[in-house]
Amino acid sequence: MNYNSLEEFLSDYNPNDYERLSMTCDIVIFSVSDQESSNYRKTSRKMMSVLLVKRDEYPYKDMWCLPGGFINPSTETLEDAAKRILKRETNLSDIYLEQLYTFDGIKRDPRMRVVSCSYVALIDKKKLKQKVVNASWFDIIDIEEKDGIVSITVSNGDETFTFSIKKTLRKYSTDRYDFSTVKNNNLAFDHDLVILSGIERIRNKINYTDIVFNMMGEYFTLGELQQVYEVILGKKLLDPAFRRIIADKVEKTDKMKTGEGHRPSRLFRYRKR
Repeated sequence: MNYNSLEEFLSDYNPNDYERLSMTCDIVIFSVSDQESSNYRKTSRKMMSVLLVKRDEYPYKDMWCLPGGFINPSTETLEDAAKRILKRETNLSDIYLEQLYTFDGIKRDPRMRVVSCSYVALIDKKKLKQKVVNASWFDIIDIEEKDGIVSITVSNGDETFTFSIKKTLRKYSTDRYDFSTVKNNNLAFDHDLVILSGIERIRNKINYTDIVFNMMGEYFTLGELQQVYEVILGKKLLDPAFRRIIADKVEKTDKMKTGEGHRPSRLFRYRKR
């Protein structure tokens, strides 16, 4: 039907004529953990960690999921909702937050049609002042890719599990894959796909941006920083190559790190631009 004015259209408009869907905001919160070494002379091993929450209601009761929630359509933008969820889960604000991807699988939520706009957040765990109910940091202890299947193993010390995702390169695209679940018995919804998307986003940006420093404390040794780069990238870096990457990103301080059973190490900090 053709209308002659907005008023005429609105007088005839019935929202029940349109199918509805709900929208959520899910956040992959990454940080860095120290895995203590049994040898006091060795520096603690760095691990990339993701914050997961155990669901206490259906659907997916007793399974792990990413922090998230429904968006209030009358009062919130997507970013408003993401910041609210971050504040609720970490009691932190003004931290790194980047929109990741929209997940719109038709059957991703058994309750109704739900579309999720996901975000990546990077934080320094040492700044956390509260313990989130039913939440736990899971170290990403292994990422293995073989024949287009990525298997990710995570552990919080009490519980360890692996989920696997198939990567298929989109036709006519060089930088975006379609992900599909191969094995997932522990994560709710399609949050296995969200986590892998977040990991790949951070890996793609770490060399040409300064995002890694959002997970670092104010002071760090170059060895600690190199470990963080290596655990995120999933590979060892030659010292000269690493020094070139971070040459204009850090500055030396007059502080030293001592008391770990080896020679004192010079501390550096992020060079703000």
